[in-house]
Amino acid sequence: MARKRLTPANPLFLSSGDAETVSPQTRAPIANVAADSSATAAMQAMARELEDARSSGRMILRLSLDQIDMGHLVRDRTAMNEEDMEALVTSIQSRGQQTPIEVTPLGDGRYGLISGWRRCKALARLRDWEVGDGMVLALERRPESAAHAYQAMVEENEIRADLSYFERARIVAVAVNQGVFETKKAALQGLFGTASRPKRSKIGSFITVVDHLDGHLTFPEAIGERLGLRLSRQLETHEAKAQDLRGDLAMTRFDTPEEELTLLTAWAAGCEAEEAAQDPSLTKPKKPKPPAPQETRPRPDMRLRYHPGDNRLEISGAGLTDDLRAALADWLASQQD
Repeated sequence: MARKRLTPANPLFLSSGDAETVSPQTRAPIANVAADSSATAAMQAMARELEDARSSGRMILRLSLDQIDMGHLVRDRTAMNEEDMEALVTSIQSRGQQTPIEVTPLGDGRYGLISGWRRCKALARLRDWEVGDGMVLALERRPESAAHAYQAMVEENEIRADLSYFERARIVAVAVNQGVFETKKAALQGLFGTASRPKRSKIGSFITVVDHLDGHLTFPEAIGERLGLRLSRQLETHEAKAQDLRGDLAMTRFDTPEEELTLLTAWAAGCEAEEAAQDPSLTKPKKPKPPAPQETRPRPDMRLRYHPGDNRLEISGAGLTDDLRAALADWLASQQD
């Protein structure tokens, strides 16, 4: 006698009206394995993509300011303009942090700051005022070497901030002293390779000023290009006088940049005067100032200007018509007789 089947012919499918659905309880084990493997592969792919985005600097991290080592690199900025800082603080307070900083992982949840020092300072000030949560937006960078890290910092500041020549030269000297570059020439080319040759030459001249006066100046960033080049030439050739200058700087208190610049200018001028006294050929003779032009108006619509220096006469004005020019030319020609 034949036995009747009490279960559906295909246990994977249960009839539900016109549709057939899969019962999870009755799905074949191989289907569960395939589904789990697919989900695991998708999760692994997502994790790899996230890690790649993070390591390549495409993912913005949200870090605590306490996680940032602000002294990871010696900064190229020697002074902070309070007016600019107040403007940055106000901007971040009203609009939030618009541009992420750049950091490099140090391990144990710590990050070394590459660029964004002013943004971190502004956020720290807001945190001290109990404004904001003390968090900073950051992009993770993994520079191949310390040289690449310094290059990133310099390039960011060259774009965003108007650094003085002293500050540029100082970071070159610091990079050499820390062994990041073997020579000042290599550091100058490595850090400012995108700058023009004249600009690199001026930065190189300021390195002499940094070598002699760094740590002795109150307002080093205030030294302009022309004074810096004068100081560089004199400091290089007057070591004894350079020592005297450092002593004067140490004994004098300067409340304003102008006061310090006055002393530096006087020192450079004194050195130049001494050189001129020892070698008169160094003093360039001054060209005599040409006499001022003499101007008359023979009539309201005409002006005559005579230049005694080169014996030249100019006639101009609306009254100088074609007919008048022709008449003057004929009159001048008649004077040859």
